[in-house]
Amino acid sequence: MTTAFRAVLAFTLLAGFYVLVGLVLAAAVLLDVMLVVDFHAGTLKAAIVLTLAAGALVRALFMVSRRQGGEQPGVAVGREHEPVLWQTVEDLARRVRTAPPDEIRLVPEVNAAVSEDTRWLGLKATRRRMFIGLPLLHQLTVDELRAVLGHELGHYSGAHTRLGAPVYRGRVSLIATVRGLDNHPFIQKLFTWYAKLYLRVSQAVSRRQELEADQHAVSIGGRQAMSGALTKIHATALGWDVYVNAYLSLAGAAGARPASVFGGFQRMMGDPGRQAQLARLGAEPEEVSPYDSHPSLAERLAAIERLPEPEHVPDPRPALSLLADPDVATRAVESSMWTPEALAGLRPVDWEELVAQGMYAGRNAEALHDLAVAGQRVMGAARPYLDAAFEAIARGRQAELEARLLELGWNPSETLLAGVLGQALEAVLIQLGQARWTLSWSGPARLLYDDGEEVALSEYAAQVAANPDAVAGLRRWLGDHGMRHDYVPVEEPQAGPQAGPPAGAPASGADSAPAR
Repeated sequence: MTTAFRAVLAFTLLAGFYVLVGLVLAAAVLLDVMLVVDFHAGTLKAAIVLTLAAGALVRALFMVSRRQGGEQPGVAVGREHEPVLWQTVEDLARRVRTAPPDEIRLVPEVNAAVSEDTRWLGLKATRRRMFIGLPLLHQLTVDELRAVLGHELGHYSGAHTRLGAPVYRGRVSLIATVRGLDNHPFIQKLFTWYAKLYLRVSQAVSRRQELEADQHAVSIGGRQAMSGALTKIHATALGWDVYVNAYLSLAGAAGARPASVFGGFQRMMGDPGRQAQLARLGAEPEEVSPYDSHPSLAERLAAIERLPEPEHVPDPRPALSLLADPDVATRAVESSMWTPEALAGLRPVDWEELVAQGMYAGRNAEALHDLAVAGQRVMGAARPYLDAAFEAIARGRQAELEARLLELGWNPSETLLAGVLGQALEAVLIQLGQARWTLSWSGPARLLYDDGEEVALSEYAAQVAANPDAVAGLRRWLGDHGMRHDYVPVEEPQAGPQAGPPAGAPASGADSAPAR
């Protein structure tokens, strides 16, 4: 089946979607009229269901029609800012026999893309944009980037972007319609079936267009450049996902953000341990679905190998060399990632500091606070002393502590008290300057003592939580590290003389303590 035929079929199915909506609306109106002319209880029930479903359809389509494109991502760069990059794009546009974009934007994504504002269902183009991901400029060579940009311009050459606009809007309309019919299972099932058919056809068109655009890429940069670019993009995308979830997610914790977003990403991608992990992830078989918008990496690489090799002069320079000042461009794109409130309110710190503060805020601070509050509630103390929680354990009141922790929002678990206690003890060591969360680009952050030994308190916390006699040893161990028995981990205004520790003498018993 040719791409053109699939495209026609996609447009036909899109038109059929609106016809289907019209049929549902017409059926609802017909039943309502029949109900007025000749009232029957059975007709009333069907009319109510169909009218409500029609209302949900109209509401979903109305909401989709009101959606605006919104602010474009990233940073627009004019010819006066990036003359070499613009010249490169314009030269490539001539090579693939299409008009260059009206706007180039650098974006914080592992992607390159083109878009085209259109009217009259894609028959008239109004404005073209090209988006170039800054992570790609950091990872690719000039040859590879030229191939990638040639691929994107190939979408213009094949009028793919004009086709994509109405097809995409139809996809959005269908999905919104299906989601808006949650309370109408029969009608929702009908539109779900239709949406799946439309997506299978339209996504098949998208996959074929990607292969066609790859042909333009190879004609510009050669097979090796495009294959290398696709392989690097695949690995970089995997790395960016890890980076966002494991590192950038710490932004905002303790009122801080990374001073260098892309600098950290480069450090992570250059770490040998992380490179080995990403290589393993990249070697895993890809899941293939008829609803994918792109062919699999293996399919694209195989198709590229079958294409003729053009004559070209290699350019192995880093792609960043196409920018007038990479540092300026990087800072501008990084700034675009944050809201004005984040730029003004979050302190820029280095990655070591962000990890130390972020891990404490995300893992330890709440555990320390809530364990002290739970101890206060169980023991009836005047203030949330951490030692009150120890005293509750020493008196065998662990179940009451766990109940108070559940009240404070912790999820039920067989190891709830042990887990919270372990995280709280880590927090105490951090606050006393005995330990610190340490950045690792190879894997998760590690909590280390000053001499580099890793803090491991999980097993010890479980022993204490299960054995009231172990509390005495815990108190001595914490005292050796400098914690006072009246330590209060909650900052509160001092309204009067400091209250004493909770009533009751420390329990005596086992002297167990962690290895350190």
